[in-house]
Amino acid sequence: MDKITPCLWFDGQAEEAAQFYVSVFPNSKIEEISHVSEAGPGKPGSVLTVIFELDGRRFMGLNGGPHFKFNEAVSFSVDCGDQAEVDFFWKTLSEGGETGQCGWLKDRFGVSWQIVPRVLTELMNGPDKAKAARVTQAMLQMTKLDITGIEQAAAG
Repeated sequence: MDKITPCLWFDGQAEEAAQFYVSVFPNSKIEEISHVSEAGPGKPGSVLTVIFELDGRRFMGLNGGPHFKFNEAVSFSVDCGDQAEVDFFWKTLSEGGETGQCGWLKDRFGVSWQIVPRVLTELMNGPDKAKAARVTQAMLQMTKLDITGIEQAAAG
């Protein structure tokens, strides 16, 4: 068991969300589902928690009720090697959700994701500060990040 496992609070959708996420990310699986006992909380027999792995990283989904909602204060960044990966994760995770600026989106469960091409991070953290500034300005104009546009901005 991992020392630290992120716990995602859902309002009855933990199992549905876990099934969706493991279908999206390679090397992923549902490990365990626990159900509410006669003692509660909630309806006996309903799903209480789901333990799942996304590409080797462990998560817990908890059906905690309507008390708390997801927001952008916590997001998951997806490192993408090429535009095909950016396009796949952007399309799949944003379906039924909403898109934002700079590669950010919320999925249909309200969880925030950043879909980030690796080249963006490399160019923004490189030694050429003028190039990094151009790349940053280009990124700020985008919703889904476009590697060609990023590379054109880097070239000047």
